[in-house]
Amino acid sequence: MAYYMPWYVSKPFSGAWGFHWTMNHFNPDTFTTNGQRNIASWYYPQVDPYDSDDPALLEYHVLLLKLGGVDGVIADWYGMDNTADYGINDQRTLDLFNWTRKAGLKFALCYEDQTIAHEIAIGFLSSSNLAVAHAQQTMLYAETNFFNDPSYLRWGVQPVLLNFGLEYFGATSNWNSIFSPLTNTPAFFTEDNRLSPAKGAFDWPPMWMSQTNTGANAGILTPAQLDSYLTHFEQTAHNLSWPAFISSAFPRYHDIYAQAGVQPSNGYFDDATGATFQNTLRRALTNSSAIAQLVTWNDYCEGTIIEPTVQYGFRDLGVVQNFRRQYMTASYPGVTNDLSIATRVYNARKAHTGDPVLNAELDRVFTNAVNGALTNATLQLTGIESHAPVIYNLSAAAGQLQFSIGGCLTANGVEVDSTTDPALATWQPVATLTPGTNAPVFTTQIAPAIGPAFFRARLR
Repeated sequence: MAYYMPWYVSKPFSGAWGFHWTMNHFNPDTFTTNGQRNIASWYYPQVDPYDSDDPALLEYHVLLLKLGGVDGVIADWYGMDNTADYGINDQRTLDLFNWTRKAGLKFALCYEDQTIAHEIAIGFLSSSNLAVAHAQQTMLYAETNFFNDPSYLRWGVQPVLLNFGLEYFGATSNWNSIFSPLTNTPAFFTEDNRLSPAKGAFDWPPMWMSQTNTGANAGILTPAQLDSYLTHFEQTAHNLSWPAFISSAFPRYHDIYAQAGVQPSNGYFDDATGATFQNTLRRALTNSSAIAQLVTWNDYCEGTIIEPTVQYGFRDLGVVQNFRRQYMTASYPGVTNDLSIATRVYNARKAHTGDPVLNAELDRVFTNAVNGALTNATLQLTGIESHAPVIYNLSAAAGQLQFSIGGCLTANGVEVDSTTDPALATWQPVATLTPGTNAPVFTTQIAPAIGPAFFRARLR
């Protein structure tokens, strides 16, 4: 499961740049010498700084996840309240959930209970006495809008819920009360240490350890420190017989906080030419954890991104594919070349905005891709990119030939021509198909006595 940040707002889509691209310091309307926008990150998304509410972006992300061998996402969630950016991010989370369902992916939430302290501080909640009651309403909202969905991630029959922290509610009695109105109590996981009623805990990059270092290692998390932290976490889970635990894998840690003037840096952990991600993911897949959590899909502020970037391309998703094949499913077929399908769909969406016929064809590309029909999806994309129709899904049975026509389609439709000898260039039109937003399908009778027949499709 990939830990996902749904909080990005971009000017091209929403009319303004959100905090997580700017941190009130960087100006994405200006560009670096290599043509990239100035953003609050050391790393740059492969499809440029994006908006988490853009359907083309969400489609791109779920295609990458599906093709990359990831089972789903754990969304960073601050509740549904209409204060700060919580309500906006909740809507983006709901939209992400719609797309994970379409792609056949699982979904889970990681609640940030620090929101309660913030809402009390700004007067959104008038008293700390209201904290538990408000958290109960938040969980009831989550149950209605997330937990009850069949595609929501479950441990047994219980919906999985993580909490980042604990930042506000630090007592077992708090969480027992918070969950008491729910029909189905979540399988709850807290950070680092298990607090009942949690099933267990999840680990996280221990950047606090880097702050203890001085000299050449000042501010740097060392591999030995990371190993010590992960070993202690795993031993605690086993020695205390936690029912389950979640292990995290991450590629690096390199935040931009100090450069943005937000706060001092939390520290640094080196990418090590991909070895960091490989080592932590291998560990997460072989230590009996219930879930391997990829930290993170897209936290650009902290640099823990595994989604494709200009700097690393598809490298980390390629590792996920290879390790899935090695440690989980020997027959898993995914390869890094498959991942370009997601980028091509995204680029085609942006190139053909407002064209209902081509966007309907891209919907069919998406369906083929998530269903594993990658040959068809690739052929359709090639047709769109080369401005030509393509023939696929051929079948011949009971004296009938049938094929679909895809690729570049227009409102004027396509013409199907036939000939007995393509070398003679004596093509004759045999059908005109005006698809609208439906997939054009050609059917004709065939028989051995008739002799050979060749068909082609061309735009009208």
